[in-house]
Amino acid sequence: MTLAAPLPLRLVRIARLVGHLFRGLAIAAFRYGRMDEAARRAATRRWSLAALTSLGVTVHIEGPPAAAPADALPARCLLVANHISWLDILVLLSVCPAIFVAKSEIRGWPLVGWLCARVGTLFIQRGRRRSARHTSKVMADAIARGALVSIFPEGTTTDGLSLARFHAALFQPAADAGAMVQPVALRYAHRSGHYCAAPNYVGDTSFLSSLWSTTAARHMVARLSFLVPLEAAGRDRRDIARSAEAAIAAKLGVGVASGIPAAATTPAHRKHGRHTPPGTGDGPRGGSR
Repeated sequence: MTLAAPLPLRLVRIARLVGHLFRGLAIAAFRYGRMDEAARRAATRRWSLAALTSLGVTVHIEGPPAAAPADALPARCLLVANHISWLDILVLLSVCPAIFVAKSEIRGWPLVGWLCARVGTLFIQRGRRRSARHTSKVMADAIARGALVSIFPEGTTTDGLSLARFHAALFQPAADAGAMVQPVALRYAHRSGHYCAAPNYVGDTSFLSSLWSTTAARHMVARLSFLVPLEAAGRDRRDIARSAEAAIAAKLGVGVASGIPAAATTPAHRKHGRHTPPGTGDGPRGGSR
């Protein structure tokens, strides 16, 4: 049994994170606009890594050269990952700074919404086909010019013990841009290697509750596995989605659209929950899955 972090440490972690958020706002307001693209990526990476450090989270990478995984990705690339927590975004940005797709409601959030917009987040109005088509085109254009775009194709979060079905419409921009799709399997573990549920953001869990739970882990490790890239050019989006889904499920050893893992490598299975969290790939969901 893993002991929780003591209360003083948890409070210090939250204070550090809040202070770091305000530093990020200052950078975005006064320096970000004067940076070139390379400097922006470097600043985003450093800021995200420092945010994770403030919470006691380290990142372990498997796949491309661990020293510079972003440089090992294809020139035109859509990065797709399973979704467990709001923490996922920081984990991915600390390794591969990318343009994320988020629900439009985030834009109106105090401070965070402005920060997301400032760093290039693409916002989508859920349930509106016109907005979905526009976002899909913007994503395809961004990928075609060499920008890395990242999505969470489940469109929701799970507890990491299974996958929700991937939304095929989110893969259309990759097909339109003739890009590669980079599947990434994400899991959280304690230093011992055992499954860590602390950052889960599922069901009725609130953000504050998830944040408080995250601070409880003494030493959390976010494990990112970069899998074999998939060719999107000339392929149907449903086929691409199923291939990416299968690759990530196989790496994690979990089932798809089920609460029971396919492999008995996780602890006692808890009830599967889902949550549509802030800043997720709640993107162009119109059209066929």
